[in-house]
Amino acid sequence: MSMMRTQLTAALHKPVRLLLTGLAVTVAAFVVFGTVLAQRALEHTILDTHHGTPAAADLVVGNGDLPPSAAAVATVRDVPGVADSTARTSAYLPLRRPAGTGLSVTSDPGKGPLALVHVVRGSYPDAPGEIALTERSASRLDAGIGDTVAVLTGPEADRPASLKVTGVTDAPAGALVQGYDGEQAYAPDSTAISLGGPEVYINQVEVRLDAGADEAKVGAALRTVFADAGGGSEVATGAETRREEQQRAVDEYRLLFVIITVFEAVAVLAAMLVATSTFRIVFAQRMRQLALLRAVGADRKPLVRALAAEGALTGAVAGTAGVAVALVVGNVLPGVLGLFGVRMASPGLPLGPALAVLAGAVAMTVVAVLSPAAGAARVSPLEALRSASTTAGQQGISRTRAIGGLLLAGGALALAALAISQLPEPNEPNYDALPVMLLIVFSGAMAYFALVALGPVLVRPILRVVGWPLRKAGPIGRLAVGGVGGATRRAAAVSVVVALGVTMIGVLLVGASSVRTTVEGQVAATAPSDFWLSSDEGEPLPPAMVKKAGEAKALTRVLPERSAAVAVGAAQQEHLAVDLDLRRLSTWDQLQAGGGSLDDLGPGKAALAEFAAQDAGVGVGDKVTLTRGERSTQVEVVAVLAAAPVNAGILTAAADLDRLGVPAGPTGLLADAAASGEQGRTDALQVLNSGIGPKDKVSVRVLADERDDVDSFLRVLVGGALALISLTVAISITGVGSTTALSVVERVREAGLLRAVGLSRRGLSGAMTLEAALYGALGATMGLLLAVPYSVLLLEATGFEATIDFPGFQLIGVLLALTALTALAGVLPARRAARVSPVVALAVDG
Repeated sequence: MSMMRTQLTAALHKPVRLLLTGLAVTVAAFVVFGTVLAQRALEHTILDTHHGTPAAADLVVGNGDLPPSAAAVATVRDVPGVADSTARTSAYLPLRRPAGTGLSVTSDPGKGPLALVHVVRGSYPDAPGEIALTERSASRLDAGIGDTVAVLTGPEADRPASLKVTGVTDAPAGALVQGYDGEQAYAPDSTAISLGGPEVYINQVEVRLDAGADEAKVGAALRTVFADAGGGSEVATGAETRREEQQRAVDEYRLLFVIITVFEAVAVLAAMLVATSTFRIVFAQRMRQLALLRAVGADRKPLVRALAAEGALTGAVAGTAGVAVALVVGNVLPGVLGLFGVRMASPGLPLGPALAVLAGAVAMTVVAVLSPAAGAARVSPLEALRSASTTAGQQGISRTRAIGGLLLAGGALALAALAISQLPEPNEPNYDALPVMLLIVFSGAMAYFALVALGPVLVRPILRVVGWPLRKAGPIGRLAVGGVGGATRRAAAVSVVVALGVTMIGVLLVGASSVRTTVEGQVAATAPSDFWLSSDEGEPLPPAMVKKAGEAKALTRVLPERSAAVAVGAAQQEHLAVDLDLRRLSTWDQLQAGGGSLDDLGPGKAALAEFAAQDAGVGVGDKVTLTRGERSTQVEVVAVLAAAPVNAGILTAAADLDRLGVPAGPTGLLADAAASGEQGRTDALQVLNSGIGPKDKVSVRVLADERDDVDSFLRVLVGGALALISLTVAISITGVGSTTALSVVERVREAGLLRAVGLSRRGLSGAMTLEAALYGALGATMGLLLAVPYSVLLLEATGFEATIDFPGFQLIGVLLALTALTALAGVLPARRAARVSPVVALAVDG
């Protein structure tokens, strides 16, 4: 007990060392408790701001097996006690001009307590045949207030009608009915129901009651109304409906926080490794003191318990600091965001989670300290005769650790080989990726722990490579390299933690780059231009329409294409053959062939979409016969595409379609907007729409919008993953900073000797800063060496036939960034070392 009291008292008397030792634990506690606060704040914000069903709705009819009856909606307002009501529905109407597009008319009262949208210009429609458009739809349709929009109504969508635009509305956030593809309009429920026809689907009917009305009686009357009309709907209170909607909205984020929890676990592991390495450094620097305790009769077990108690104290202090900082930031941030117009609820003070995080920080630190404490307790009393710096510079690893590391490396290779043997063949049916991916993950984990075990042995050979520029740079660089190489255990302990974060970032970057390249290639095929104007029945486009598009200043790269249905191969399966000149597309460089080369396209040579090649039973290099009526021609398959432009099954030359007797004249055209941005896209779309006559059976698709959706999804996905992985990197950098700071605290005598022999303050500071940078460079190099092969394996294991793409500049950027960040982490400790007087330093007992 006296030994434990002595160690704890000594720790409290050196608060700087205590704080530096627990810095990684502080960061981990901050990250974990900060996530708890973020989740609470998000849930509170959603509950406060979600507006699916308006707050004024007292009763909601819906949520049953059948939607409310359209016939009953009109009678709801006549029920005694009902002050107001609205039905939520949407009618999709084909547009007559421009043809081939649609308008989704969604019901909303537009004003009053039950409204979800509000007019920003003009007035809300209040008569049959009137609508209000959203800002974007008004711009796309070139429809101002007072203009009409021509649509087709009726069960067969063959009844012309004109809808008058009376206003422009905002787009509601969290609206219950979002509508279908196409342009968006709003109108009262009576208009939307009449436009939708007898088969209209009504999501729900919201009811506002008179003051003092009996909710139960009105609810019973509403059930009778809809039962008499043949509906099977339920009646719930507005509060119940809103709670269900809010809970669904919150549940949408549950998966996000599950994923965050996984990354938090990795961050906690990184913090444990940092703490373990930090304790090992601290105990190594105190080896002389521990040896003296052993020399005066201290047993190993009490010494281990005393050191573990010191770790628990460190965890308690560090955990409390992390929780406190997270609590302050979490409750101050909503106010700061409010200054910028961002509404965020305060998370409050969740005492239970705070205590749980604090207990976890203590437990994590105790686990982290056990191995270094056990190693320190085995010190020989003779070590008391050595200096601390000599002990700290010990090299190599024990035989047991070496054998364990080699076994882990062998196991990693064996699991990787097993995973490779189970990788899928192209288009393999019923492939289950999960078992193979688990094998790769376990292999990666074993490889990483092998790196942890063998790190001190690997430091020097890697240091010869990454430290070569510094050795050539002068004495300061050589001093830094020698400092890292002279303490390989310390260097490895810090570098392997950096390697963990870099491995994850490297895998993500390679995976994201490969997926992006593959998806962009597919999107470049399915959406090769900003717009696609095509004939609905395969008839040639009017020449005037093609001429107008070609001469329009708002359009560029106008590329006509001709298509016809042809039978392919012996199976005579019909597919669309298109004579599109791919080389003139702006996306030509992104187009990818799953087999063969698109460069070989020409007369007598065709590219087949994957589904057409499978139907015909042909591949690259095979000959296939195309048949149309009584005519046929043979082409060579020079490429197979996972996805082909303009719904084509075969991409071939114009001469081949001529031989098949396909009429001259394009059946469609592709075009890009001449100007960037939404306005340029709108101007181009208006030009295309203006060329379509009321009797032309022609449609226009905005392919650029589809590309934007995919690109936005990829950016959010990769950005979110990088943000999560940055937690591990932040802890890694914290480990470098704390290690460098501890090195300064414990290497005062060494710093004094260097200053005494003539090294300037700037030189000493530079050498120690470069040492910190080398920790990052070593870790980044180790991490990338693991990331590259495992990223390829994981991509192959998904079964997703991705084009492997190594983002060389990004990977090099990661290495340079980690080197710079770890150098920055060492700047302040290095400056502190440089300020130590040589006289004071030499008086310090090692």
